[in-house]
Order: sequence, then C-alpha cells, then structure tokens
Amino acid sequence: MQLEFLKEAANVILCGPSGVGKTTIASNLAHQAVIQGYDALFTTAGAMITSLTSQDGENAFRRRIKYYLKPRLLCIDEVGYLSYTNRAADLLFEIISKRQHHQSTIVTTNKPFTEWNSLFANASCVVALIDRLVHKSEIISIDGDSYRLKEAQEKAQARKEARSKKKAIKKLSQ
Repeated sequence: MQLEFLKEAANVILCGPSGVGKTTIASNLAHQAVIQGYDALFTTAGAMITSLTSQDGENAFRRRIKYYLKPRLLCIDEVGYLSYTNRAADLLFEIISKRQHHQSTIVTTNKPFTEWNSLFANASCVVALIDRLVHKSEIISIDGDSYRLKEAQEKAQARKEARSKKKAIKKLSQ
C-alpha cells in the first residue's frame, strides 16, 4: 500500500485461481492511489476491449486509447477469464506497450503466462505483450482456496445448524 511501484512506473501482476482476492487487492491499491492523489482507472479486460472495439471512427478510437493511457494507475482485471481475438490482443498490446516506462498497470489473471497463447490464439504479439508487461513488474502469485467458496460453505453450514436447532426446539416443544 506504499505504492512505491507508481513512483517507478512499474507494474503489478496478481496471478492466482479464482476467488483468492486478486481483484480485491487490485481495487484496494487503486483506492489507495486515489487517496494519495494519483488518478486511477479500474476496468476488466473484457470491458476495456469492448470499449475500444466499439468506437466509431479513428478519432473516437484514438480518444479511447488516450483514456486508457492517461491514468497514473490502470487496473486491468480478469485477463484470462475470456478468450480474445487477434484484434483484442493487439489492442491490449498497444495499451501495455504505450504505458510502459511512463505509467503503472496492475493486471489480475487466473492464467500463468505459459497459457496466454491459448487466450490469444493465433495472436503474434503475445510474447511481446508478456515481455513488456513483466518488464519492471512485481509478479505476485497467490495460492489458496476461493474465499467465495469458503463463504458459501460457511453459510450452508450455518443454515444446516439453524435448521437442526429449529428441529430440536420443535421436538422439545411437542
């Protein structure tokens, strides 16, 4: 939360399975950046790609590119949850490449870099994209069980115990 990586224009890559807190960490870092006076933008990879590809005309497209280049901190959440076209890979490469050495980017992903070729099938820029992204990056791998799954199991257990108590009280009152 010291945000030293912003001063160095370095990136943070949060890798791990679904539900381990990558998005929460990324959003907390973005929130802390805003508190400390930096501008930050949080988006999902899918929303960013859709936003870029839906622009009508070259001028609108260039304005949208600048929108993603401008913030001191750009958080791109959920890289790896969807597969992407070659055009999407090219757009992601353009954003990462142009931000390199100037602005910091946080990326959350559930896929190791060795599997990114399958996300961006037939995209020739995948190796260059990863190369630029990891250069001057802090890569944080998070292992563990899903917090959402754990929470769902705890709620199910609590409901089960509540039903058992109700049955016991009903049985006693009879």
